[in-house]
Amino acid sequence: MYRAPVDDIAFALNEVAGLRGAIEDGLFPDLSADLVEAILGEAGRFAGEEVAPLARIGDEDGAVLKDAAVTMPEGWKDLYRRWVDGGWNGLSLPQEHGGQGLPGMLGVAALEMWNSASMAFGIGPILTMGAVDALEKHASDALKAVYLPKLVSGEWMGTMNLTEPQAGSDLAALRARAERADDGTYRIFGQKIFITYGEHDFTDNIVHLVLARLPDAPAGTRGISLFLVPKFLPDDNGVPGARNDVFCASIEHKLGIHASPTCTMIYGDGFAKDREPGAVGWLIGEENRGLACMFTMMNNARLAVGMQGVAVAEAAYQKALAYAQERRQGKAAGHDGDGMAPIVLHPDVQRNLLTMGALTQAARAIAYCCAHATDMAEAKSGDAARHWQERANLLTPVAKAFATDVGVDVASLGVQVHGGMGYVEETGAAALYRDARIAPIYEGTNGIQAIDLVMRKLPQSGGEHVIGYIAELREDVEAVRASNLPEFGRSAEKIAAALDDLEAATRFMQAALADGRADEALAGATPYLRLFALAAGAACLGRGAVAAKSAERIALCRFFCENLAGETGALRERACEGAESLAQAAAALK
Repeated sequence: MYRAPVDDIAFALNEVAGLRGAIEDGLFPDLSADLVEAILGEAGRFAGEEVAPLARIGDEDGAVLKDAAVTMPEGWKDLYRRWVDGGWNGLSLPQEHGGQGLPGMLGVAALEMWNSASMAFGIGPILTMGAVDALEKHASDALKAVYLPKLVSGEWMGTMNLTEPQAGSDLAALRARAERADDGTYRIFGQKIFITYGEHDFTDNIVHLVLARLPDAPAGTRGISLFLVPKFLPDDNGVPGARNDVFCASIEHKLGIHASPTCTMIYGDGFAKDREPGAVGWLIGEENRGLACMFTMMNNARLAVGMQGVAVAEAAYQKALAYAQERRQGKAAGHDGDGMAPIVLHPDVQRNLLTMGALTQAARAIAYCCAHATDMAEAKSGDAARHWQERANLLTPVAKAFATDVGVDVASLGVQVHGGMGYVEETGAAALYRDARIAPIYEGTNGIQAIDLVMRKLPQSGGEHVIGYIAELREDVEAVRASNLPEFGRSAEKIAAALDDLEAATRFMQAALADGRADEALAGATPYLRLFALAAGAACLGRGAVAAKSAERIALCRFFCENLAGETGALRERACEGAESLAQAAAALK
């Protein structure tokens, strides 16, 4: 059973990402170290004792659709109500709408725990929190007054409706249409697919944020508008009333996250029989400017999905370690007893487990640093706020892509540690692997994250922001060296080499873009992102090990640096020199 690693989470927040320093600087006056400890402790208890026990039921029974209504697995509706009553939905949401207004870092840490306990449960609130952010920043005051208190409390849930059958990641191909009505509202028509929690029985209303085109909209992404479309139309008091013309036509039968209903949504098909077809919607922001509003929601969701990668990796590591300590097989050095030794004593199993643990902690550190940057951007002003916003921009695609890749890699290693028992459903290792596989795909595939990193984030501040970030990471190298602890082995040398690879690849990417060789940069974008993450992750582990001065953290840092970080040299070569061979080999795909 999952047990939240509260101490590891608190350490990463405070000593690696910077929460302790921000509290001491007075940036979060309502927050204290004791309160952080209490929040994390109770979140860990709730995740382990209340969410985790229902994970297997959710996986085995899944969500069920009948007559356009989705019924959640047994016990899940009551679980959601207890979760909402505990105030968890509003932990980091705005106080003016009923939230607690705590730093996003704490919300992200709690998300890790919900998703470790059950990824299918944890994904639902992610969309609601993203909807709150989009409405808070872009909606009219009238819409905020009706919808934000309900969404912040968790009384209602939100969704994000982008994808259509003919338009996956290419939003320019969207066909859903919106028509202006005389009363200032709009009528929405079309089909959306892969809509997470598009229909369920958790709440008495569901608030859909829907991308659609007006009849006179410009072509491409410049002609997309964003609309709020509730399942039930609220009356003047905010009470759900008449059914809107939107319904769930089907739910997907998926590899994993079975209890998360992935819906095909139909808008304006005459489902609401008592009036004219067309789902009633309200414009968010300006006409033809909807993509900017939706990206507010997507950016938050991308970090949250990165936390899903960390979460499933943590759960897989815990499960594999516990199994390896109990399972006995063969002889092993260091085993003094009679009979077979626990497999945790075998070097190959140790290598797998340490790889799982090191990757998980590196991914957690990067994701929490990204959350910290977002908090700092909101807490600061002027040039400082711009600096931290650029840092959040830079780290978001890295946190999303690397952490979700780690989730898959670590879950796969967890199956391997279990051996044949990992391939059957009894142990639960296979379920984690199945769940993990969606995270590198949704909220923008990891290939898209790599493109975003190279094309949009590296050029920030004329390319100087990323160079400054690498310089900051070099301070961690010096801290490891200055510790003079022989237990670090060659850690400082390996981190420095990884950062050299990162800086060289970064300058190559920047030069390629400046010279108009975008195709070369794009060909190396994915290995570049992995290189970025390994170098940053190594530095973060060094930072944490120096701060903790604990034998365990130093040993894990050394393992990462001397066994995993060396991959950056090959990644640099692929990122900088792989374009020509890729172009030539593409002929084999015809």
